[in-house]
Amino acid sequence: MERYCLVLDCGATSLRAVAVSEKGEILHLSSFPNAPSPQEGEKDFLIWDVDEIWRKFTLAIRQVIAEAGKEIFAVTVTTFGADGAPVRRDGTLTYPVISWQCQRTAPQAKEITNFLSPREIFRITGYQIIPFNTLFKLLWLRNNAPRSLDEADTFLMMPGILSFKLCGEASMDFTSASTTMMLDIERKCWSEPLLSLAGLTPSFLPPLQHPGEVIGKVQAKASEETGIPQGTPVVVTGHDTQFAIVGSLASPEELVLSSGTWEISALRLPYYRDSSSFFERGGLTELDAEENLWNPQMLMIAGGVVEWVRRNFFSDIKDEKNIYEVMVESARSIPPGAGGIVVIPAFMPSGPTKPYDTQGTILGLELTSDRGQVFRAVLEGLSFQLKEAVLALQEAFGYTPKRVRVVGGGAKNKLWNQIRADVLNLPVVTTSCEEATVLGASLFSQVGAGIVKNLEEARSQVKIETTVWEPSSQREIYEELFTRYTELPPLLASFYRERC
Repeated sequence: MERYCLVLDCGATSLRAVAVSEKGEILHLSSFPNAPSPQEGEKDFLIWDVDEIWRKFTLAIRQVIAEAGKEIFAVTVTTFGADGAPVRRDGTLTYPVISWQCQRTAPQAKEITNFLSPREIFRITGYQIIPFNTLFKLLWLRNNAPRSLDEADTFLMMPGILSFKLCGEASMDFTSASTTMMLDIERKCWSEPLLSLAGLTPSFLPPLQHPGEVIGKVQAKASEETGIPQGTPVVVTGHDTQFAIVGSLASPEELVLSSGTWEISALRLPYYRDSSSFFERGGLTELDAEENLWNPQMLMIAGGVVEWVRRNFFSDIKDEKNIYEVMVESARSIPPGAGGIVVIPAFMPSGPTKPYDTQGTILGLELTSDRGQVFRAVLEGLSFQLKEAVLALQEAFGYTPKRVRVVGGGAKNKLWNQIRADVLNLPVVTTSCEEATVLGASLFSQVGAGIVKNLEEARSQVKIETTVWEPSSQREIYEELFTRYTELPPLLASFYRERC
């Protein structure tokens, strides 16, 4: 029976237990839906129900083990960033995990500028002021539920909370820490000035660990609940985006685009640069999963817009399995420009700072317009947004990619890939591995379990196929359309300001 790593991948819409072989092959996968829950007694507050998430994971793990057997050489947890909770020494939460989708922390995001400027925060942390940042959750707790912090022994991010359930050890990985807006991103240590805003010190947080280190071993209780053999190493991974970047197996010449509900276009650089132009364009920087690398990136809404189109324009299609094929076919034969319809995503040109302060906008609708045109316009608008992100990275870091490697759910859309290639005038590369985050996490688990000496050896065992989408003759049309597109947001911003 083949040995495997067990990756627990907790996403915002689904959670999966995945058995991954030493060659990076997906042996078995079990998944359950996931979503934030309304907080009891607070109808407008959203939390992650950790007990429910763990219950689903125990079922998913048992299903995988039933198929793949118990030859598990390591288990690891990867999930979204920014979210965590104060925790007692025994692992119980003193307050629920506030979801990044909850709006309660918006006042704290505004108030922080009374203490530090957005530019100074960016210089220290590499982060923009985004209301769902971890620091704002701690500030909210200090103002509204101070006992939750006073009674806690530490604060764990979501990977740490789930890892604690496996091995009973508190942990904090560097990738998750870099999403908190509390880490000095260049020095790779906690920022005491920022922590002090919530009345905390670095001693409140667990020691930082690098991906690939061992947190502990699966304890008897977790083994009984999941079926994972007691004593199995629990290896550090962390923030899913960073492991998708590693799992993409991209070359240094390629910009990596992780395309899901959000799109993140990222570089991997051996240095940190505090760039004013990058700050102004809405960029942010996180720590790479590999030590001594940084990930400058642009964060953009993407698949969330596609889902909005699905709900509002294709709700009559009941075939959930093939609905996206129906959507793509409706837009495939429509020429570039979508019959005059233009879609501008809510975050424009890209990133959370919204420099033009525009709202999501559809322009050019006529009585004869159909849903295929709208969907085509969405794919074009998202691709224009991506081009602006690429230009921002190029301006700030002097990096000109030769290709763009796309991973995640958005990589499956062939029409979108071709539009991306035409808009960027760059080859777009997709891979046969549809689970880049899981693959990346499994590679680090091999290192932690001693299966391989280093990450390079783990990578060398993985064989994947690639598909390349070359720019077509339509690239010249898109170059002209992009020029027109970039003129719209300032005009719309003026319109919105006048209306408001």
